[in-house]
Amino acid sequence: MSMDKKVEMRLQRLKEVEEALFAQGITSDQKKYRELTQEHAYLTDVKTAWEKKQKSQVELSENQALLKAENDPEFIQVLQDDIARLEGDLQVVQAKLESLVIPPGPYDHANTIIELRAGTGGDEAGLFVADCVRMYQLYATNMGWKCELLSYTPSDLGGFKEYVMVLSGPNVYRFLQHEAGTHRVQRVPATEAQGRVHTSTITIAALIEPEEDESVVIDEKDLRIETTRSSGAGGQHVNKTDSAVRITHLPSGIVVFCQEERSQHKNKDKAMRYLRARIAEEERRKKKEAVDSKRSQQIGSGDRAEKIRTYNFPQNRLTDHRINLTKYNLDRVMNGDLEDVSLQLIAHMLQSE
Repeated sequence: MSMDKKVEMRLQRLKEVEEALFAQGITSDQKKYRELTQEHAYLTDVKTAWEKKQKSQVELSENQALLKAENDPEFIQVLQDDIARLEGDLQVVQAKLESLVIPPGPYDHANTIIELRAGTGGDEAGLFVADCVRMYQLYATNMGWKCELLSYTPSDLGGFKEYVMVLSGPNVYRFLQHEAGTHRVQRVPATEAQGRVHTSTITIAALIEPEEDESVVIDEKDLRIETTRSSGAGGQHVNKTDSAVRITHLPSGIVVFCQEERSQHKNKDKAMRYLRARIAEEERRKKKEAVDSKRSQQIGSGDRAEKIRTYNFPQNRLTDHRINLTKYNLDRVMNGDLEDVSLQLIAHMLQSE
């Protein structure tokens, strides 16, 4: 089926969903209403991208026609620059449409827990964890997602040994699920006196946070709950109360830790959210045969050879090795401009399934 036909079908479905949302009594079934609003948001994205593509195609054709008849060198340059911009816009919107017309997955809108951990490279790895935390937070802002800190362990020089946060919003898991794996950074550390490029790695996992009505059975007897004094930012208060919470799930050996809140009760609630997600991920892993569903293989060991993506700062280059994608806008990517990378990953991964 052609791209145009797929889009046409979704635009027709958009009309049907809009009619359903205006139907009397629809809000009495909150589950159905939520499903319709999520589908409406998705179909609206398809419509917006399609209209942008059509508009860019019209403008490109008009500029190409003007260029053929133009003799003024200055105006020729203006037209050529605009044509180059429009061609770039068309590539981006085409990639977006290719990912959008693929049917939505059941977990596309699920809250997503992102775990970032320092791998090889010592202090530099911890600093890159902090840089990637900032990158994902800015990405979340660009995409209209909410971001909430669950847990962190600081490292020297202002980095993190581990950082765990949950992101929520439209299509958050659809866009973040392929971030899982080993990320390699090549740059000159601030502590390097000789100006040599240093290579280090971090590992990232993307977990679905179970919804409240999703069954994740946890027996209190299987938990070992310990409280300790918080460390890190927070002033004198955190050193006076045993507010940090560590929970060990004895059957699986999964350990979660939270110290972000000053309240022990709030830290326990966050730790339990994190634990439920980890246990649910393990259950999904056992049910799936696909290798990339296994969390242990998602994040790898942190060894340099297992990289899925390289961030080369001297060359301002980002390379995603899974889809042979290379972009020379690493400065923009580190400031949250990740959507184009995500779209190409979504299209590639879903088409190859």
